Amino acid sequence: MASSSSMMISQTSLLPTPPPNYHHRSLKTSLTLSPQNFPNSLSYTHKPLSITTRKSSKPISVSASNSPPSSSIIQALIFDCDGVILESEHLHRQAYNDAFAHFNVRCSSASLEPLNWSVEFYDVLQNQIGGGKPKMRWYFKENGWPSSLIFVSPPKEDSDRAKLIDTLQDWKTERYKEIIKSGTVESRPGVLRLMDAASEAGIKLAVCSAATKSSVVLCLENLIGIERFQGLDCFLAGDDVMEKKPDPSIYLTAAKRLGVLEKDCLVVEDSIIGLQAATRAGMPCVVTYTSSTANQDFKDAIAIYPDLSNVGLKDLELLLQNLVVAN
Repeated sequence: MASSSSMMISQTSLLPTPPPNYHHRSLKTSLTLSPQNFPNSLSYTHKPLSITTRKSSKPISVSASNSPPSSSIIQALIFDCDGVILESEHLHRQAYNDAFAHFNVRCSSASLEPLNWSVEFYDVLQNQIGGGKPKMRWYFKENGWPSSLIFVSPPKEDSDRAKLIDTLQDWKTERYKEIIKSGTVESRPGVLRLMDAASEAGIKLAVCSAATKSSVVLCLENLIGIERFQGLDCFLAGDDVMEKKPDPSIYLTAAKRLGVLEKDCLVVEDSIIGLQAATRAGMPCVVTYTSSTANQDFKDAIAIYPDLSNVGLKDLELLLQNLVVAN
């Protein structure tokens, strides 16, 4: 990414320049953001519902249903997983830090402790780089490849660097699964009700996540239930496409699998990266933000919600009807 914006983190090197019109909350002393790109407020406030219009701009798949086409203006409802079905940022950060500690990952020989990503740093990182392996590859490229129990000396060959990242990601994924299986994690408000309403209306359902397939499967089976998971018309994970969000590949692939035009799909996302992926695929998108994405610029979303607790299928259908009329 370009590096026109100044963003300094005490424990790291420069983070990649945010996407155009990207806004994130300012962070405390460990993080300095350039004023032209970021607001100065540290507070987290729910945004009011906003509705805007915009101009139309071989993976694993749960088998599609043979149900008759829906009479709804929405032909397919597509959910992201992390941040939409569950609020998971802190769980992923915990799993990464546990992996770094387990393998004694140190980016500097002078470091007395294993690498540990802070809440503030991870909030920015996870909203700018999708996928676990790309996150670590970017971080090590910017801050120096680490020593570890995997490689005593920092790896220099590409094959060794790939092995380091694969090993860390595999261990992190298993740790994340343990957290999910602990029974302490619940789905976000309104998600299951909206899924059931869409299914009853004959609308095709899909989940498209940039995360590792095995961890997404575990999340879905535990949080939406095995019956709902098996009833999905399409399920795609980060392993199933070549490019991660904000690239639109995962949504374009889903539309093809579902047999639905992109404009007839509605995506539910939680971050600017996911929103960009949906809109670049030509799909309208609503955002249900989290505490770490609340102050991002969602101007291309057709609606913005704090969660789905008060959002019904009729509300979403009305949004698309208004969008069609506006265009």
